[in-house]
Amino acid sequence: MNGAVSRQCQGLGPLSPIPDPRSPTSLDDLLRHPGLWRAREQGGAALRPGLPTGFASLDRCLPGAGWPLQGLVEILTDRNGIGELSLLMPVLARLCGGEHEDGWLAWISPPHQPYAPALAACGIDLRRVLVIRGQAAEWAMEQALRSGACSAVLGWAVCRDRQSLRRLQLAAEQSRCLAVLFRRLRDGSEPSPAVLRIALDGDRDGLEVRILKSRGGHAVSVRLGWASFATRAIAQ
Repeated sequence: MNGAVSRQCQGLGPLSPIPDPRSPTSLDDLLRHPGLWRAREQGGAALRPGLPTGFASLDRCLPGAGWPLQGLVEILTDRNGIGELSLLMPVLARLCGGEHEDGWLAWISPPHQPYAPALAACGIDLRRVLVIRGQAAEWAMEQALRSGACSAVLGWAVCRDRQSLRRLQLAAEQSRCLAVLFRRLRDGSEPSPAVLRIALDGDRDGLEVRILKSRGGHAVSVRLGWASFATRAIAQ
């Protein structure tokens, strides 16, 4: 029996030694691998800098100190007009200037027509705003992300399954632009490949931002008073 095995193994050449996973060299190589994500990692080299949100208290809670530019962001809310768009106005204005002069700000199937005077007052270049409407919102959002022609893609889509969410996440990772998907609050109980999920609730005192999931961060809540939004609008 051993002779048969020996004959079958002839010609295969010497086998490479299996590296000991306990050795420092192997462990260091593993920890440096770009595909490795460390849970709750804060401020590490693996985290890419984000785009500042315009709200310092929120930036302090986000890995990369801002909105991620590589991966899908989910904003969960059951009520339109509670401040979800005001939360994004500073970063959209930033994407209209400086090194981000090119690229569309695509709005996919928004529930209401964007109000141009309000966008302009926040410093957004209206020539860069592209509104797309249609029944296949998730498909349109994926195509906008994969086009390479957008600086930001905001989508209001009902993703029917995890497969469609996964496609959006992959497209967002490859696009390296701001990718935001608006969903319902109850969707927060379902798994999602998004790198950042936040839930919003507003009252007369301000907007409560609950970070449900963030790659490299942890769950936390931040309250933004309406005065901070007014200050941002005056500063533009």
